[in-house]
Amino acid sequence: MNRRNFLKKTSLAGMALTAPITAIAKNKSKEKNSLIASDNATYTSDDFALNEISIDELQQKMNAGIYSSRQLTEMYLKRIYEIDKSGPALNAIIELNPDALQIADKMDSERKSGKTRGPLHGIPVLIKDNIDTGDKMMTTAGSLAMEGNIASKDAFIIQQLRLAGAVLLGKTNLSEWANFRSTRPTSGWSSRGNQTKNPCVLDRNPCGSSSGSAVAVAANLCAVAIGSETDGSITAPSSFCGIVGIKPTVGLLSRSGIIPISKTQDTAGPMARTVKDAAILLTALSGADTNDPATLHGLKKEDYTRMLNNNALYGKKIGVEKSFLQGHEGVTGLYQEAIETIRKLGAEVIEVELVKQTSELGEAEFTLMKYEFKEGLDNYLKKANANVKSLSEVIAFNKQNESRVMPFFKQEILESSNTKESLNNKEYKDALAKTISSKKIIDELMKQYNLDAICATTIGLPNCIDLVNGDYDTGFYFGSPAAMAGYPHISVPMGKVHELPVGLSFIAGAFKEAEILSFAYAFEQSTKKREKPKFLKTVSSK
Repeated sequence: MNRRNFLKKTSLAGMALTAPITAIAKNKSKEKNSLIASDNATYTSDDFALNEISIDELQQKMNAGIYSSRQLTEMYLKRIYEIDKSGPALNAIIELNPDALQIADKMDSERKSGKTRGPLHGIPVLIKDNIDTGDKMMTTAGSLAMEGNIASKDAFIIQQLRLAGAVLLGKTNLSEWANFRSTRPTSGWSSRGNQTKNPCVLDRNPCGSSSGSAVAVAANLCAVAIGSETDGSITAPSSFCGIVGIKPTVGLLSRSGIIPISKTQDTAGPMARTVKDAAILLTALSGADTNDPATLHGLKKEDYTRMLNNNALYGKKIGVEKSFLQGHEGVTGLYQEAIETIRKLGAEVIEVELVKQTSELGEAEFTLMKYEFKEGLDNYLKKANANVKSLSEVIAFNKQNESRVMPFFKQEILESSNTKESLNNKEYKDALAKTISSKKIIDELMKQYNLDAICATTIGLPNCIDLVNGDYDTGFYFGSPAAMAGYPHISVPMGKVHELPVGLSFIAGAFKEAEILSFAYAFEQSTKKREKPKFLKTVSSK
């Protein structure tokens, strides 16, 4: 979850490289190293052949015989070596999949025989390191306490990803324990993976907790990636890194096999450079899973690309968060331009105040999370292959290895969560009722104005990385309303201020993914605000 803004409202390593993959990465083959630094470490000649390429374009090139899946995989692996572990050293990847080339070869063989599984066939994908994979990779949530945890089987969404023909390229770094460890964390830091950097400006934070997934997509280390969110952990890093991220309705994607925080709010979701690519990935990942009752809603599996069109906003009524019209002039300027674009695309715009109504629910949300985290993590660890078998054992491990695990911030949230009792406790039940009252707030607001969606600035400007003091708030946070309600939320690039990206959010009611994807697509196609990162060393005064 995105602790930076959640705290305000409540109170306020390394990569495992196998020998064959290392050899591929270092190989000075046809793909030349084109990163040429200037005074501000701006890589002005980043001419990586797969920069900004879409899933559709990758499929066209594979079908035409220009590239094979193996070649694409090798190119991304080399890219990871050159700019994730060398050059700008983004540190987005926590582990590579030693089976990646084997999977790619299998997909190439199927294609040659005339079989393709769909738009993700042979496409390299990265996934967050809190999602189980039944292979040689670990699942650790970035924690040294979880080292050696090799899952017995894939999470359900990874089963779906494999069925779709994707190549699992590796796992991404994250804010340790999905940013549910300390009251003074630095997003993008974990004891196993260390600090991930924002590829747009390297001394800026990528946000979290899906830091590595956002950075990997933004820096063209993969085609698309999977993140997870409890409150803002997909949408906020997507905004900070200038990409598209969608948090689906809770229950659209299975949570089984994902290290949990909150069964009320947790969900995985796509992170991509375009709305269409996010829609393609969302389509592949969705499905009913008997091990996650929240997914057994009886909805027909949907192709989320079908409603994408440039005129999707025409004739719609869109609420805009009024409170975000004030604040940092650069951010409010982008927001006002975005609102005007929505008007020009044919929508009626109505000012609303949602954040004011939901902000008072934050303390209850935090209480709910602590209860659900303890129960959920204990249940996960009982079945996992980790050396620690409970939250208590995690806490003990961290204390015994404090210099390595907690050099900058401690584990107050883990310890506070461990004091909570069962979910039959009145405190928990009261917190749950108050938190999910956000559904009623959103529903009534949308009904009052007959709205099709509500939009707002996703989050403020990326803050500087500060391991000593931790994260600090830069305002405009819109992650909580949809997170507490379990409703869908998409962030799409809105522009930049001093080369720092800012996202625009659309939210709507339960299972309205197709609608908000279409609105984001119309905005994206009209504005084209997505830019590849420049890997600036810092914000320049020139």
